[in-house]
Amino acid sequence: MQIVDLATNHLTNPLGYALGGAPRFSWMVEGAKGRAQKSARIEVALDEAFTTLLYDTGFDPSLSSICTPLPQLALAPRTRYYWRVSVLSDADERATSAPAWFETAKLDEPWQARWISPVQQEKRHPILFRDFKVEKPIRQARAYVCGLGLYTLTLSGVPASEDCLTPGLCAYDKWLPYQSYDVTGLIVPGENRIQIQLGNGWYKGRYGLDITREYHYGEDFAAICELILTYEDGTEQVIASDTRWQSLRSCILDSSIFDGERRDDTLLPGEACAVREIALDKGLLQPRRNPPVRIMQTLSPVAVIRTPAGETVLDMGQNMVGWLEFTCRATKGSEFYLQFGEVLQDGNFYRDNMRTALCEYHYVSDGKQKAVRPSFTFYGFRYVKLTKWPQDVTLSDFRGLVLYTALPATGSLLTANEKVNRLIQNTLWGQRGNFVDNPSDCPQRDERMGWTGDAQIFFDTAAYNMDVYPFYSKYCYDLAREQAALEGCVPVVIPKHDVTQKGACAWGDAATIIPWRLYVRYGDVQLLQEQYPSMKAWVDYIRTRDRETGDTRLWQGDFHYGDWLSLDVEDPVEERFGGTDHVYLASCYYYYSATLVSKAAQVLGLAAQAQSYAALAGEVRAAILNTYCTPTGRLAVNTQTAYVLALYMDILPPEWRGQAAYDLTQKLKQADYHLRTGFIGTPYLCRVLTDIGRNDIAYRLLLQEDFPSWLYQVNMGATTIWERWNSILPDGSISDTGMNSLNHYSYGSIVQWLYQYAAGIVPLEDAPGMGRFAIAPHPDPAIGWMQARYKAPSGEIAVAWAYDEGGQFSLEVSVPFGAQATLTLPEGADSAPKVLHAGQYRWQYPALSAQKLPLDLDTPVLEIYRHPRAVKVLEATFPELTGMMLFDMFAGQRSLNDLIRDQFIAPDDPRLNGLPQALSAVADEKVARQKRTR
Repeated sequence: MQIVDLATNHLTNPLGYALGGAPRFSWMVEGAKGRAQKSARIEVALDEAFTTLLYDTGFDPSLSSICTPLPQLALAPRTRYYWRVSVLSDADERATSAPAWFETAKLDEPWQARWISPVQQEKRHPILFRDFKVEKPIRQARAYVCGLGLYTLTLSGVPASEDCLTPGLCAYDKWLPYQSYDVTGLIVPGENRIQIQLGNGWYKGRYGLDITREYHYGEDFAAICELILTYEDGTEQVIASDTRWQSLRSCILDSSIFDGERRDDTLLPGEACAVREIALDKGLLQPRRNPPVRIMQTLSPVAVIRTPAGETVLDMGQNMVGWLEFTCRATKGSEFYLQFGEVLQDGNFYRDNMRTALCEYHYVSDGKQKAVRPSFTFYGFRYVKLTKWPQDVTLSDFRGLVLYTALPATGSLLTANEKVNRLIQNTLWGQRGNFVDNPSDCPQRDERMGWTGDAQIFFDTAAYNMDVYPFYSKYCYDLAREQAALEGCVPVVIPKHDVTQKGACAWGDAATIIPWRLYVRYGDVQLLQEQYPSMKAWVDYIRTRDRETGDTRLWQGDFHYGDWLSLDVEDPVEERFGGTDHVYLASCYYYYSATLVSKAAQVLGLAAQAQSYAALAGEVRAAILNTYCTPTGRLAVNTQTAYVLALYMDILPPEWRGQAAYDLTQKLKQADYHLRTGFIGTPYLCRVLTDIGRNDIAYRLLLQEDFPSWLYQVNMGATTIWERWNSILPDGSISDTGMNSLNHYSYGSIVQWLYQYAAGIVPLEDAPGMGRFAIAPHPDPAIGWMQARYKAPSGEIAVAWAYDEGGQFSLEVSVPFGAQATLTLPEGADSAPKVLHAGQYRWQYPALSAQKLPLDLDTPVLEIYRHPRAVKVLEATFPELTGMMLFDMFAGQRSLNDLIRDQFIAPDDPRLNGLPQALSAVADEKVARQKRTR
């Protein structure tokens, strides 16, 4: 038995992070003979040998491996604490982990350092530095630093870390994250230099929806730093930023998140200049909350393209986000530049969809051979145009450095369908590219903002792919800070920068949805406690707007983005906002958020508030039903998304759900089984279909290959998720240049359905942290087999299912140590839930046709051809169309009714008489036969 993956506040050995009141410890157990933890013990010490023990829980059966806080610990600033855990299993195995540690930041310790800035302010970026001398042995050295807009810290020319784009993106007027670095190994005897190079970044560069504006938060470059040297004799020396520091001019002439970077290595720094203290509030400084942005992968270009226009273009083979590093062998004074784009048009380089963002890197060589890359910008691109390139273009000279927040991967998903696999990868690449310190809508054009709607829509998919707890926690922290200044209203982007748009439904509801999902997924109540005032304030804001517009318990009168970019509106003026009534949508979210606040209050022991918000939710629900449903239970808002929300959010009473489910399937049938949903409806569409028993339609939507569909994008060569269903038209041309990102993860939310429904790995609200979860796969032979793994807070869960050629269905499940799973085998097997403890399990049994589509005139020919007896019925009935049916089997998912509508079969053809009954009889016969063989 081994104890692994020790984490403090969901981070491995965190140095200088915000602790949120108290450290919370977690761990996992592998290789045990037992099934569960009987008891555990946590020890905390000041040394790795645990000779200076500070706290010992003793063996305690109440300690949870998912999340155990120790509020009893009195923490000192700038102190490393070692901890270990011992576990006793229910098989009486005992093991003790290797030590882990966490180190506190400055906490409440006053800053000795001052904010400093170059005396001369210019676009050319400065380097702030100080020389110092070390004359006795060092025990340890720590640097506590923040730079605005962005900074890199070096000691005697060596980077202090691998972090990029620090201090990151935040609401700079509300708080400023500082980083803590262990620089012990960078301090040398004798002369040393500490230096901070500064860039514009989000803080003072061109950024935001006002694309002409700079200096959102400040005009000056600025830095604050304390380098604290602890000597072997126990003394300390603090080298704090103040007017004893100096400034040099760097080789970076300018930088911009939108426009790129300009660097001239022929420039000399000149004489050192003075720095001045500036009046920035040190009270805004707080320890970092988010893991750093780092170079997480390296890609090699796959081709050099000579375009019809005579351009030289690199193809990275993948739409990625980060930097292009190149080996420069140019002579001194050679000037050239790179331009970045997502797509070619007519074979030529193209970047009009970047709008005003220049997305360039300008460089002047000093004649020295070296690797060159940017520092204070990032690009979203697949193609790189080389202009005035001074040397032979050799692929090995270029490296794509993929940047994103360093979050551990937690999920993997693979199927027998390569196009579905590509869709899964496209979603993952979209997440990587838009998780650069803050969840963004897109990473390339003149926007790149933290839209709340995108962030909440994608949360569950993101959480299957990566451990996103600290990432989304920091986002929620920013959200609450911005919201507090707006009387409960949640901005549509976080941080809000220059955006004045007030909260909109589904966007502002990120305030309630994300904290609740974080709690359910990770089982840490701390964030729910921290965010509960924000959750409550958002619903109170909606209630205030309700009172101001008639107190109807409907959310009326405000602007909403609606079912953004749905396909159910023909009016080009309104097409972006979707065809679903905005008051209906807003009221649905009013109800949903009130429900979540009630649930959160219940968890936090706030019974009166839980009851109050549950009552409010009931009133809103009643108003929705009275306004938007007929007395017989028909929904008056006739869009796919309207039905989806009513069903997903449990707004309809049980006796009306069947009608809404039928109407939804009819709506899909009218659209030839294509989705028409936008940002709001798409994440829930397939989930609802599976929940109402139409898993067949969910798979049909997944596997559609023509527009609009997920696989249409794949067929068009997408390597990330698009902003629009038709960002690229069938002829390869881009459909719109004004708002058309080719890296926009929202529609990748289908991956949650693949993990949670198709594979069946289901978090449960009454078991936060997934110590208990459900395994409820919904397979379909259309994709043959599926393998899913997910490293939940309780441990790694694995599910694999497959259909074989002999008609057998197999299911394999792995449950981690200490966890329980409630298994529901797919329909047709023994459907009684089974409780599974830690271990590996396997079932195999005949695949029942009950798992497949009903056989009738609406059944895709693809499905009919899975039943040999049904094929014989068809071939005997319509021998002249057998070839057409075979064609449709491979080209799409068309049904016999489709063939009738397309006049391949006459509607009054007498051969249609009795065909539905004959097909149904085939299905019934197969079910009966399989039941006899079990």
